[in-house]
Amino acid sequence: MRAAVPGLASPFPIGMALPALYLDDDFTQRFTAGLDEVLAPVLLTLDCLDAYLDLELAPPDFLDLLASWVAAPTDGTWPVALRRELVRHAVELHRWRGTARGIAREMEILTGGTVEVDDSGAVTWSSTPNTPAPPATPAEVRVRIRVPDPASVDQPRLQHLLASSVPAHVSAIVEVEAA
Repeated sequence: MRAAVPGLASPFPIGMALPALYLDDDFTQRFTAGLDEVLAPVLLTLDCLDAYLDLELAPPDFLDLLASWVAAPTDGTWPVALRRELVRHAVELHRWRGTARGIAREMEILTGGTVEVDDSGAVTWSSTPNTPAPPATPAEVRVRIRVPDPASVDQPRLQHLLASSVPAHVSAIVEVEAA
């Protein structure tokens, strides 16, 4: 986040805005210069607030804050371009969260590969009342990702993201293959 930036000049020095009586007072000028140093990042951030809210212009550290506002699944260690894409598509990803379509879209954004999602479904029903339920099959979501270089994909991270997108009782499996 924006914080104390050494040597950052204030666009509106407080000392120069004081009455003429204080312009030659060394103590007052040094005191207000200290305030200017603290307030300069705040004033400059407010001056450029529209740029901070633009995904193409937002500084990387502020991008993480934007991601937290829209609950985008980002990590500060990911490339900036990838974090921008996740924030850009956050609404779409939330709309389809937990569905095969949403999982596929999120994995496509994260890897740039082609994604195939197999969901076991594991739904049963009976048209006859009071009959025993069919045997339960284990619920599973299997995601196959095809990318040119499988070694470039962080499979444990994808596994973690997939596990957070499906219900707790559903096992989540990620398979990365060469395209």
